[in-house]
Amino acid sequence: MTPTLAFARRAAAALLLVQAALAWAQAPAPARPASSAPASTLPATPAAPALPDEGTAVRALVVAEMEATISSQFPGKLVRVSKQVGDSFAAGELLVAFDCGERQARVRTAQAELLGAQETHLAKLKLQSLGAISDLDVTLAAAAAEKAKAQLAAAQVEEKYCTVHAPYPGKVVRVRAKAHESVKQGDALLEIVNPASLRAQLFVPSNWVRWIKPGKTFRVAIDETGQTYNARVTKISGRIDGASQTVEVLAAFDRIPANLLPGMIGKASFPEAR
Repeated sequence: MTPTLAFARRAAAALLLVQAALAWAQAPAPARPASSAPASTLPATPAAPALPDEGTAVRALVVAEMEATISSQFPGKLVRVSKQVGDSFAAGELLVAFDCGERQARVRTAQAELLGAQETHLAKLKLQSLGAISDLDVTLAAAAAEKAKAQLAAAQVEEKYCTVHAPYPGKVVRVRAKAHESVKQGDALLEIVNPASLRAQLFVPSNWVRWIKPGKTFRVAIDETGQTYNARVTKISGRIDGASQTVEVLAAFDRIPANLLPGMIGKASFPEAR
C-alpha cells in the first residue's frame, strides 16, 4: 500500500469518529422513570371537599302565605279596576267591576219566572182542594216552582261575579288587565299579597331533623335590607328531598317590618346547631 493511500484511509477513519462523537453529544437525554422525579415536581393530590358544618347558615326566602291571583269567573268587559300596583286595600274593598247589564237582566227574568211558577202552584193547590185537578198536576207545579227558584239562585251567583272584592287586606303586586278590556273566563286580573303573612322558607340539610323542631329560634340576615330579623320555626315538611338531601322549613318573623317584601333572600343562622 502506498503511503498516500494509507494516509487517506486514516484521515477518513478519524472523520467518522468525529461525526459519531458529535451525533452522540446532540442526542436527547433518555426520560427518567417517574419514581426518580424529585418530590417537589410530583403533582399535588387534590384536597377532599370540606363537609358542610351543621352550624353554618343556609339560604332563606321570604314568602307570603296569603297571596293570590284574582281571575275572571266569566267572559266579559271590565268597567273598573280600582287599584294599581303598590296600592293597599282593606278586606272586602272593591277591586274590579264588570259590565253586568246582561246578568242583571237574567236575574230579573229568573225572578219573574219564579213568581209565575209560584202563582201557578198556588192556583193548582186551590183547584186540588175543590177536586178539580189531580195530585200529579199539583206535584208538577211545585217542581216547576222549585226549578225556577234554583235558576234564580244561579243567576244571582253569576251576578255576584260582576264585582270582585278583596278577600283580605293587602297590596296589589301586579295588574294583569285594565278597564274597558274584554277578558275570557279564567284570565288573570290582579295579583295581590298580604304583607302581614310573610314567612321565611328554608331548605336545610336533612341531618338537621335530629335537632330542629317547631319553636326553635334563629336569626335571618336579609340581603336587600341589610338588616337581621328574629324568627322561629313553625312548620317542618314531612318529607326529605332525596336528590338534594334537604328538608323544607317554614318560619315566622317575630315582627314584620314595613320594608320586608316577598321574594327577598337572605341567610338563616342557627348558632345552637351541634
